[in-house]
Amino acid sequence: MKRRLTSLSDHLDYGWVIVFVGMISMAFWFGLRTTFSVFFVALIDQFHWGRAEAAGAQSMTLLAYTLTVPIIGALIDRVGPRKVVLPGIALTGLGLLLCTQIRNLSHFYLFFGVIVGTGTVCLSITPYTIIITHWFEQKRGLANGLAGVGIGLGPLLFVPLCQYLINLKGWPFAYLVLALATLAIPLPLNAFFLKQRHGDTPDPVEGNPPVNSSGNSKEPFQPYPSWRREPRLRDLLKTGRFWALILFPSLAAFTIYVVLVHHVRYLVDLGVDRFLVASLFAALGALSAGFRFFWGWLSDRIGREIAYTMGGICFCGGTLFLLLFQSIRSPSLVYLFSLFFGVGWGATAPMFMSISGDLYKGKNFGLIYGFIEAMIGIGGAVGAWGAGWIFDRTQSYTPAFFAAILSGILSTVLVWFVTPRKARRASTSTK
Repeated sequence: MKRRLTSLSDHLDYGWVIVFVGMISMAFWFGLRTTFSVFFVALIDQFHWGRAEAAGAQSMTLLAYTLTVPIIGALIDRVGPRKVVLPGIALTGLGLLLCTQIRNLSHFYLFFGVIVGTGTVCLSITPYTIIITHWFEQKRGLANGLAGVGIGLGPLLFVPLCQYLINLKGWPFAYLVLALATLAIPLPLNAFFLKQRHGDTPDPVEGNPPVNSSGNSKEPFQPYPSWRREPRLRDLLKTGRFWALILFPSLAAFTIYVVLVHHVRYLVDLGVDRFLVASLFAALGALSAGFRFFWGWLSDRIGREIAYTMGGICFCGGTLFLLLFQSIRSPSLVYLFSLFFGVGWGATAPMFMSISGDLYKGKNFGLIYGFIEAMIGIGGAVGAWGAGWIFDRTQSYTPAFFAAILSGILSTVLVWFVTPRKARRASTSTK
């Protein structure tokens, strides 16, 4: 019995090691992705590309993500994370090295959009959601929120660093530093510490099992067709709940990427200093980092739907403050944008991770979550490219920001059709 308790303690302790590895890796993933905004400004200034065609490189990374993330999820299910993650990090470093040689738009699309976009899938939310889901049950929201802090740390660290390096020695030097950092930090960290846990999750929920919505604890809630104990993707596609699950984060991604890709150029056009904008972006990332932890912790207590709705109100409100700045040139609106958008953005990834795990954790979870992330990639790609396309034709970001706000509102409505609270209650009744 003592040996069994020691083993359980080791499992619990090592689960937090995995969370830390995920946090650092996702900091690089999202840091690299969001540095696009400062490279976007520098490359447009040098090569005089249109905004839609330049923003298309970011859309290309998201499309590469969309196409490869289900494959990555399925491979992790079958061969384990190390054989998937480590080659992906190496590919990311190679792509960043090639970015130092960008000479035309096709180079930008290939080196950053395709190679970096494909490689960073292995540093992204997907592999670590799959791994963490198998380590945690009761504290899944907290664990996902803590790992998701990395998504906020990425912009906090990388955006001002890249702006400083670009000002110091130009954008090729900045890409070189990013390449070396990628090969020096997440590659050995994952090589030494990353591993998957198989079997039941080690932290079962304590307490009396609550009943499901019908009041009968013997009939647990089923988020997928009851004729299968283990959900398959083709079965899930027949259910309205699964479509709501993949649409609500995709709509949120549209909102997020309209803002993340274009707000730097938008504010610079309105006369805000470039380094100040980069610093505000970093502050926005810092806020999202802290609130990812908070939203994950809160959702374990008040429910995923409520926590996500509160976050959605914040990121939609932040986008509204950004839109108002072009009419009311008050610096307070820029600061309110950073505050509200950062707080609300923090609710996205932890809720995507936790809600999916609540509903569909199992041996096929990698493929299922990969498909969900693919749809998130499509939403982000449409937002990044679409806002640039709208600007090139109207010379205004106003329609794009209005569309972003509407998309965010629809996302918060759809999360209530997913009902992850029922799934979490039912999971306790089967312990």
